[in-house]
Amino acid sequence: MLIVQKYGGTSVGNIDRIKNVAGRVVRTVEQGNRVVVVVSAMSGETDKLIGFATQISVAPSEREMDMLLSSGERVTSALTAMAVEALGHKARAFTGRQAGIMTDTVHTKARIEKISGDRIRKALDEGYVVVLAGFQGISESEDVTTLGRGGSDLSAVAVASAIKADLCEIYTDVDGVYTTDPNIVPEARKLEKISYEEMLELASLGAKVLQTRSVEFAMKYRVPVVVRSSFNDNPGTLVVEEDKEMENVVVSGIAYDKNQAKITIVNVPDKPGIAAQLFQAVADANVVVDMIVQNISSDGKFADISFTVPKTDTRRALEVTEKIAKELGAERVDKREDISKISVIGVGMRTHSGVASKMFQTLAANNINIAMISTSEIKVSCVIDLKYTELAVRVLHEAFKLAL
Repeated sequence: MLIVQKYGGTSVGNIDRIKNVAGRVVRTVEQGNRVVVVVSAMSGETDKLIGFATQISVAPSEREMDMLLSSGERVTSALTAMAVEALGHKARAFTGRQAGIMTDTVHTKARIEKISGDRIRKALDEGYVVVLAGFQGISESEDVTTLGRGGSDLSAVAVASAIKADLCEIYTDVDGVYTTDPNIVPEARKLEKISYEEMLELASLGAKVLQTRSVEFAMKYRVPVVVRSSFNDNPGTLVVEEDKEMENVVVSGIAYDKNQAKITIVNVPDKPGIAAQLFQAVADANVVVDMIVQNISSDGKFADISFTVPKTDTRRALEVTEKIAKELGAERVDKREDISKISVIGVGMRTHSGVASKMFQTLAANNINIAMISTSEIKVSCVIDLKYTELAVRVLHEAFKLAL
């Protein structure tokens, strides 16, 4: 088999752990497989580099940030290749550029446009274990780019698709996908398998097991993905296409996201084109908007428009919104960062009713107020006060009997 294995920051957090990863890789090779390894930076390294940058500049250039942050994965890839060779197997470390990962020109969260994979295939044919620095690529203008937080997951899935790997294994510090965060609910249950769509919702709604874009990529190209722990040999969770058996389970998991901020334009004149003008400007600033709610005044002349963005994008979104608000003649712009998003997910919701009402009743019974609501075919999300996040996760997990 041709297998792509990705190891996260905690899995390669120090030299002993890198040696442990090399041992796992070698065992996989000795079982008759060809292996491509994708590694993240050592845990804490990216944050340390960001800290260095902010000591020099309050708003460092995104191009230079990509040059800086991409170094973490290059260090890990070289050390991992050395560790594999120390165990008697040939290994080659490649940067994103050397692996032929071409991206667009958006720094700090670039999108992959194509992967040649020629050097990877050639090295595999020559009997090498290929160790790839994740999280990075190269733009057409030959600038180093990075793929955003969790980008090594995307590197692994994209490479697996490009070289037509039989399996993509994502190794992390947990041994699979759980019904919710076991740190909040110890009774949380590990799922044997989950659909791409459910995993995509969980990832986009705050579950940190897989990066959102990596799941999108896996779903689009039907890359079979397994989430496993690098610290034990327990079977992981298989992320696959939806089957009929999955529809029998109404709710698969509870997700939460504390990385949320709500921005509200107060008393903006209510006329055609206002929302389009606002959200086009936000999109042009490369800020992803999640929930949107518009409330019209009783006389129909004014509206309040609220929307949520990742907390990390608050400053940029606020600057754009305040500028547009002045142009539109709005009264003011408000910001809240003491919020979180709580979500109930399950493909079975397509064929079963009552999930939303049970969610709302459960939150109300525990005096948790809902500020915003968003739904899709397989999820219901609510914005609540940040201080009630853990309570909401626990009571919803119990209400939907997910520990059983």
